[in-house]
Amino acid sequence: MSVTAVFSALLAGIIVWFLVARRLTAKSWDSGERDGDVGAIHVAPSRIGLWIFMAIVTSLFGLFLSAYSMRMHHGDWSHIALPGVLRVNTLLLVAASIALQLARSAAGKGQAGGVKMGLLAGGALTFAFIVGQLVAWQQLADAGHFMRGSPAAAFFYMLTTVHGLHLLGGLWVWGRMTVRLLGGATLVDLKLSVELCSEYWHYLLLVWIVVFAALLYM
Repeated sequence: MSVTAVFSALLAGIIVWFLVARRLTAKSWDSGERDGDVGAIHVAPSRIGLWIFMAIVTSLFGLFLSAYSMRMHHGDWSHIALPGVLRVNTLLLVAASIALQLARSAAGKGQAGGVKMGLLAGGALTFAFIVGQLVAWQQLADAGHFMRGSPAAAFFYMLTTVHGLHLLGGLWVWGRMTVRLLGGATLVDLKLSVELCSEYWHYLLLVWIVVFAALLYM
């Protein structure tokens, strides 16, 4: 699998996701033009900020994967066997993404209980994913693959660390939002935050799938 194919898959996924998200978040009562409106865009600034951030992160991972592909062609490169727990971790992140999507759906229906369950499940599954990544690191180290041991191991640690840090950043936002919800904040105040949180998790799931595929097959 070439880096061009990997990066193209990531970019195509982000474009499709962007178009679908834009379609799903468009409000029917905002679709018509009003007198005096000239090309008005009815998108929350926080959502635009998230899209810009994800575009930057996409470029960052694209550069990492490009460097990974080029480094593979050096004579001292040797592939490493990936820990089997990574497949379990992938399922955990898929489940976390689904849980946050369910929370988003519940928020749209005004179901506070469903939002709480979805958020708590999504956060717990994400924490489990991060713990699983640490287990993968330990298994790799037990097999004799350390950060400075080989280029392949170094890239594995780097890619999983960067992805994990972005998830931890998402968990910080998730934690603040969950505390507000449990503290009595209304769904009206939190609906947009729940939507953006779910979108960010879907995005990081897509990034992880691409990174995992690159590590597995390249």
